[in-house]
Amino acid sequence: MEYLDFELPIKDLEEQLDKCKIIGEESDVDVSETCKQIEKKLLATKKDIYKNLSAWQRVQLSRHPNRPYTLDYINAICGDTFLELHGDRNVKDDKAMIGGLGKIGDQSFMFIGQQKGYNTKTRQYRNFGMANPEGYRKALRLMKSAEKFDIPVVCFVDTPGAYPGIEAEERGQGEAIARNILEMTRLKVPIIVVIIGEGASGGALGIGVGDKVLMLENTWYSVISPESCSSILWRSWEYKEQAAESLKLTAPDMRKLKLIDEIVKEPIGGAHRNREETFSTVSHKILMHYNDLKALSATDLVSQRMDKYTSMGVFNG
Repeated sequence: MEYLDFELPIKDLEEQLDKCKIIGEESDVDVSETCKQIEKKLLATKKDIYKNLSAWQRVQLSRHPNRPYTLDYINAICGDTFLELHGDRNVKDDKAMIGGLGKIGDQSFMFIGQQKGYNTKTRQYRNFGMANPEGYRKALRLMKSAEKFDIPVVCFVDTPGAYPGIEAEERGQGEAIARNILEMTRLKVPIIVVIIGEGASGGALGIGVGDKVLMLENTWYSVISPESCSSILWRSWEYKEQAAESLKLTAPDMRKLKLIDEIVKEPIGGAHRNREETFSTVSHKILMHYNDLKALSATDLVSQRMDKYTSMGVFNG
C-alpha cells in the first residue's frame, strides 16, 4: 500500500501494529493489550485525518495509484456478464475510453468510462485516461445503440482531461465532445453518471451529462485541474493547493452548488482501502437511481434532464 504525505502518521501506526502482531506470534509474550491500544489509536488517527481533508488532499486521494478504475468497477459489478464493445466505426478503437454491455442482477446496462493504466506500459496503452475524438465517438455510438434497444446507460468518469494533442484537434476533439453533450441531453433512456476519480474539463463532460450525477466522496469535478489553474493564474504550479480551494471542486462543493445529485460515501481512507465495499455501494446506488428513473416516459426523462441542466447557474440576487 502506498501512502500520501498526509497519511504518514497512519503508516507509522500500521507498521507498529504489524510489528506488535509479529512479536505476539513469534514469542510467548502477551501483546494483545498493546495491539488493542495501537488499533484504537490508529482508528482515531484515521478519523481525525480523513474528516479534515483539504481540497488538495482530496485531489491527491482521487489520483491514488491503488484507487480502482472503470474496469475494476465494471468487472466487480457485472462479473462475467460484461461484453466490451470496440471502435467508433470511423477511425479506430480508443483504449482510453471503454464501453460495453453488462448486467447488475437481471438488469442490463450500457457501461461507458475512461480507463487509466496501472503501470508505465498500461498507462501509455490507455493514454493516461485521456480520450481522443474517436473515444467520444465510440461512447456516442454505444449510447445510441443503448437507446435503440431501450437499455439504460451508466458512465464512469475518471480523466485528467481529453487528449490535447494536435492530431486530436485535427480530428475534431471539440466537436466530438460538444456533439456528445448535445446528444446526451436528448437521449431517450436513463443516464447515470458516477465520478470515480478525476473529473476534469470537457474530457469529463463528454460523458458527464446524466439524469443522476453521483460523486464518490474523494473525487473532484472542475473545469480545470488545480495545477493548470495555478500555472495560468500564478505562472507556477506551486499554488495548486490554493487553486484547489478556490475552484470549489470537491464533492461537498458540487453538492452545495447543486451541480451533482448525491455524494457516495467511501470507506475510511478512500475507495482503495476497501474495494469490495466501494463496489457494493456503487452498484446499489446505480440500481436505486435506475429504479427511480425507469418509471418515467422518454418524454418526461428528457424534459427533466433539460430542466436540470438549464437551471444550473441560475442566481436570484
